[in-house]
Amino acid sequence: MKRHPITRRTFLGAAATALAAAVRPPQARAAPSIIAATALGGGGRPAPSNRITMCFIGIGNQGSGHLGSFIGNREVQILAVCDVKRNVREQSKRRVDDAYSRSAPNGTYNGCDAYNDFREMLARPDIDAVLISTPEHWHAIQTIEAARNGKDIYCEKPLSHTIREARAMVDAVRRYNRVFQTGSQQRSESGFRIACELVRNGRIGKLHTIYVNVGGTSSEAYLPEQPVPDGLDWDMWLGPAPWAPYHPTRASGDFSGGWRLIRDYSGGMMCDWGAHHFDIAQWALGMDQSGPVEIYPPGDQYPVLTYRYANGVIMHHYYGPGAARLSPPTGRDVNGVLFAGESGWVEVNRGYLRTSPESLAREPLSAQDIHLYRSSDHNNDWLRAIRNRTRPICDVEIGARTITVCHLGNLAYWLNRPLKWDPVAERFVGDEEANRWLDRPKRDPWRL
Repeated sequence: MKRHPITRRTFLGAAATALAAAVRPPQARAAPSIIAATALGGGGRPAPSNRITMCFIGIGNQGSGHLGSFIGNREVQILAVCDVKRNVREQSKRRVDDAYSRSAPNGTYNGCDAYNDFREMLARPDIDAVLISTPEHWHAIQTIEAARNGKDIYCEKPLSHTIREARAMVDAVRRYNRVFQTGSQQRSESGFRIACELVRNGRIGKLHTIYVNVGGTSSEAYLPEQPVPDGLDWDMWLGPAPWAPYHPTRASGDFSGGWRLIRDYSGGMMCDWGAHHFDIAQWALGMDQSGPVEIYPPGDQYPVLTYRYANGVIMHHYYGPGAARLSPPTGRDVNGVLFAGESGWVEVNRGYLRTSPESLAREPLSAQDIHLYRSSDHNNDWLRAIRNRTRPICDVEIGARTITVCHLGNLAYWLNRPLKWDPVAERFVGDEEANRWLDRPKRDPWRL
């Protein structure tokens, strides 16, 4: 990578003399770092001038997994980590340094910096790309800041906390010509691609109904104040969200009762798992640039939350007591995403693919059929796109359209009435109260 030639020359000169590992802001440098031999391009790794330099924001559950994956990737060099929990960022720094030390001739490496404030880290000119794994109420602000600083971006799903944030993220990525991968990894799993290709090519006949089995929405939380743990920057954790006293549940990544279920920070499982399964529905529908036009909460017309697309396809949120009143063609509960057509069906989940007729999945596509983007590794697909300056399998527009579907469902639940949506203007039709939910107020000083 030679997008920062001055920085690269500085880096290589320092490496040749076994001094600092990277050009870092003075406030982040306590002492010179020792360069591993692999930093010079040995050990089968690309030379520093061709390696993608990375940083990470948020090293919790998902972020920790990503960090481990990229530590072992020979195409990248991790220069910095950021987390508002001091022990997490210090442990993550040690994890990177220890991993790189194992390939150093003298067994010593100290080239990874740790930050509390992501803005300081993103201002570094020697960093090419950032991976964001914070709670979703932070995603838009951090993505836009990264784009302004010339970083390519991998952002975990759910992409955004509001519909307007998602569009602002698309606008920033396009304005600054960044490569952006949404962390909807299911697009890089072959079973989901095959299921979508079967639907897109009419192998189940005309598609009429989709069933998506994900959990419910988020809710308000009223939790008593508890002492802030030592080393946690609680004000920075909250960021643009409304001020609230610290409680361990708010800061927990636990799926059974952490921040993912609290409305100030998340849209619940509708957004968390919905960003996976509704994304597959969008892919099969060919709606990566659009979305539904009507949304109905559970009621007299439909027993569950239901979307209608302009082409007539109905999509059910297979959740809640009303799901028992539906009759999926499989004759049992939906496993993941189920596509029902006039002459067959396809059901898909992780490690699971069933079709009716059974032979559908074994029938190869012809050269004339629709072939969808093929990726077998979500991380490396992003790295290839960075090198080629192309759009990866789950570009920011795709992520924005999917999370919009999730937000639309939540708003139908919260407002408890049918909504009409214009996917071109990205506004509700004739419903200004609903349009006020397109974004949420942000706490000072945070702005998009």
